[in-house]
Amino acid sequence: MLAESAGRREVVTPIAGGTDVMVSWHHREKNGLTLLDLSRVRELAVMNWNVVGGCFDQGSGGMGVPSFDLRRDAGASPWLELGGLTTYWDVMQSREAAAAYPLLGEAARQVGAVQIQTRGTWAGNIGNGSPAADGVPVLMAYDARVVLASVRGRREVRLDEFYTGYRTSVRAADELIVAIRLPPPAWDVQWFHKVGARRAQAITKVGVALSHGANGWRVVANSVAPTVVRCRALEASLDAGRTFTGPPDIESLLTADISPIDDMRSTAAYRRRVLARLIFFRLAECA
Repeated sequence: MLAESAGRREVVTPIAGGTDVMVSWHHREKNGLTLLDLSRVRELAVMNWNVVGGCFDQGSGGMGVPSFDLRRDAGASPWLELGGLTTYWDVMQSREAAAAYPLLGEAARQVGAVQIQTRGTWAGNIGNGSPAADGVPVLMAYDARVVLASVRGRREVRLDEFYTGYRTSVRAADELIVAIRLPPPAWDVQWFHKVGARRAQAITKVGVALSHGANGWRVVANSVAPTVVRCRALEASLDAGRTFTGPPDIESLLTADISPIDDMRSTAAYRRRVLARLIFFRLAECA
């Protein structure tokens, strides 16, 4: 269907949990709006975790498929693969996934009320392209890759190379996000923090995910740029071993990668200042 629609230059919006689409429903232009419901595509509703000696395969209970199965696959590489319909709740309910990738559970618990957690999907959070997305920073901090599929085949794109601008990406009109792949857990620093107007069920004013491993530092921020963004100038300084005397040192480096705005939730100055302070004090704890 996507291939046919793309050939006719028709816009089709795939939806999984629909948590973003339905919230904005009353503000959307309905003429010519075509939605493609993926909720019953069982092949997308799995969470595969290849580990030493076995392959963990947990179905997405929120989408009405078998909740648990265990298959042996001794030769598998240890990557976690979240199917396109894997929900936040699925990850929260998996002790194995939460232990290996704790930031996933941390973000899932803060993404919204239980109704959002049980319907919202990680792939949908990526595809929607909101700069305030709560799931994307932690995925990016884990060097996640997006698996795109169409009638032309499959391809993988690094999540930090997926977005091209505000709510735009490299995904072609005939492609679906069918999975998200995370490399084996090998981080000695993992941290996520979200700042909202209240402690729960709030859209992010500013957020940050930090990780450190063999490939160096990852500093990923949301609600401070047109997309969720890696703060590469700061990462490079951290990888070079630079130390910082205060938040202003951090803030000066952040300006190379972030461009916060004033809006109904916060101000650009607040976002810059709070992000710098969050990062500085967390790094101080890691020292």
